Amino acid sequence: MSGPTDNFTIIIFGAGGDLASRKLFPSIYQLARWGQLPPAYRVIGVGRAGQSHEEFRRVVKERVMELSPESIDDPALFDEFCRQLFYVNADLDDIDGYMSLHDEIMKPGAEEAVCNNLLFYLSTPPSLAPGIVHNLVRAGLGGRGHSCPGWRKIIVEKPFGHDLESAVELNRILEEAFEERQIYRIDHYLGKEPVQNIMVLRFSNGMFEPLWNRQYIAQVQITIAEEFGIRGRGAYYEEAGLLGDIIQNHGLQLLAAIAMEPPVELSPDAIRDEKAKVLKSVRLFSSESVNDSVVLGQYEGYRFEKGVAVDSNIETCAAVRFNLDNWRWSGVPFYMKAGKCLSRTVTEIVITFKCPPQNFYANSAALSCTPNQVILGIQPDETVAIRFGTKRPGEEMVTDPVFMKFDYRTSFAERGLTPYHRLVLDAIAGNQMNFIRRDSVERSWSIIDSIRDALAGQVPEPYPVNSWGPESSVRIYG
Repeated sequence: MSGPTDNFTIIIFGAGGDLASRKLFPSIYQLARWGQLPPAYRVIGVGRAGQSHEEFRRVVKERVMELSPESIDDPALFDEFCRQLFYVNADLDDIDGYMSLHDEIMKPGAEEAVCNNLLFYLSTPPSLAPGIVHNLVRAGLGGRGHSCPGWRKIIVEKPFGHDLESAVELNRILEEAFEERQIYRIDHYLGKEPVQNIMVLRFSNGMFEPLWNRQYIAQVQITIAEEFGIRGRGAYYEEAGLLGDIIQNHGLQLLAAIAMEPPVELSPDAIRDEKAKVLKSVRLFSSESVNDSVVLGQYEGYRFEKGVAVDSNIETCAAVRFNLDNWRWSGVPFYMKAGKCLSRTVTEIVITFKCPPQNFYANSAALSCTPNQVILGIQPDETVAIRFGTKRPGEEMVTDPVFMKFDYRTSFAERGLTPYHRLVLDAIAGNQMNFIRRDSVERSWSIIDSIRDALAGQVPEPYPVNSWGPESSVRIYG
């Protein structure tokens, strides 16, 4: 796999945060280590800490060694990478810091054209994004109408707003400064190998493609469970809740990948067109339908977390039944459960097929069918399993369920890209396939807002830590 050929500068806002230290700096270093970056590039960190370039390089190395030590496979090469790091001290609300950033970017150097191609990465709380974008324009660093040759792009971390109104406003602000083709709304789930494999599984295998519809599939279950809590993000969770933190982005993007129609071609726009159509087909919730389709929960002890109100009614778990009003999926329920402090950390998708009209091999009336399933493990196990019935040894003609499993770790010798490796590389190269388009963001928020509006005033059901969420969530599954 060849990397981008254009020399460039990546500017990271929030360079002192955990995301930058855990994911961004290690990913950029390893891409350089693997020969995936061009001969000349720079990385400029922007933050409030008053640091020189050398102090910033030392702090980055210390933080990466603390939070992501396995990524430094060669300390000498990491020191060489750190020489490409620079720092600009800036109050993100003050235009003077952005003018200093402009001057640092445009400094002449031996690296040809690094100041022509700019990638801005907003590794900051979502509430800071509008101000940053506004000040980039004021400093002459926006993507629209710039006079310098080369390209300008911006990566924005989720969540993209906290409801439909704020998402529309954020998109408006972004598109005043950058064209849609320059905007990369990042969801790291879309960079995971098993998620990338969903389209391949569906559209390149004759044993699956003809069956992937309401005639053969009984239901789809998507689980995004985490055994840990909010990990100190109380203030953020009080605003986003589980619906905004996981369902609106990860959950609905997985649903779209499972349910989309075949694209007319393997281009970013063609694929994102089909995902947008799926989200448009998701039936919105009403006060009449929501009680049979949604259960929200809050883990016991959430209200004692730092930054959480003592009377908080924010959800930390959700079980939702989605209905898709389109030809392929009419009548097929898409069940989704996501939550914090659940029994284990796992993300998986289970596609359950309908049983044959008659089963001659049942060993009892209660076990009249062994439903065939395709089980896609997203994390921590990256697997594809097929569940089917087979004859139990012995004289009786009865069946038992068995599994055939494919595992990325044992099937391939080469190392795949992590999500941030892939997505940073895609953004540099200008490939938007694995990034979320404006229409999908806004439709996703419409779906979430319809749940919130329909449940307004309802209190989430408490559930024990290390359980599978609220007991009443079982009713969602019919």
